[in-house]
Amino acid sequence: MPVGFRKYYVILAALSLAGCASSGSVVSSGERYAVNDQLSETYPLGAGDKLRVTVFNEPTLSGEFFVSGDGEVSLPLVGNVPAANKTTRDVAADYARLLADGYLRDPKVSAEVITYRPFFILGEVTTPGQYPYVSGMTVYSAVATASGFTPRAKKSRAFIRHRGEEAETEFELTPTLRVLPGDTIRIGERYF
Repeated sequence: MPVGFRKYYVILAALSLAGCASSGSVVSSGERYAVNDQLSETYPLGAGDKLRVTVFNEPTLSGEFFVSGDGEVSLPLVGNVPAANKTTRDVAADYARLLADGYLRDPKVSAEVITYRPFFILGEVTTPGQYPYVSGMTVYSAVATASGFTPRAKKSRAFIRHRGEEAETEFELTPTLRVLPGDTIRIGERYF
C-alpha cells in the first residue's frame, strides 16, 4: 500500500475513534426521560388503562376493569372508585377501605395494570397512528411498531408530548429514550 494511502487511513481511523469517544460523553435530554424502571409502582392511572383487581378469597369481587373516560373504575359492590392520577396501590387501598365499610372483614386487595393506555406516533413514520403500549418501550421500538422511518425522517431527534402536557419537547433520539403510556411521539422531517 502506498505511503499516501496509509496516512489517509490512519487519519480516517483517528477521526472515527474521536467521533466515537465524543458521542459517548454527550448526555442527551432523553436520558432523564428514560429513567423510570418501576413504572408500575409510580404510574398515574388514566382513561384506557385496564386493571386486574384481586380480592383474596373473593373471586366474585375480583376481575379485570377499565378506567373509564371520566377516570373511574366500576368495582363490584362499591360502584365507581376514582382512579385518575392514582397508582394501583392507591386504588387497591380505596377498594379495601370501601369493602371493609360493611361488606367484608379485613379485605386483602391487590391491583395491577394489565393493559396500559395506547401511545400515538405521527410524522415521518410509515404507518402513523395509535398503538398498544408495551412495558419498557423506547422510541425506536415505537417507530418499529409503526413500520419504520420514512426516507425523509430526521433520525436524530424525536418530539414527545407526555399525557397532560401542553407542548411537545424535543429529545435527542437515543436507544434508551423511553415512551410512556399515552405519549404522542412525532418524528420530524429532514430537509436535505
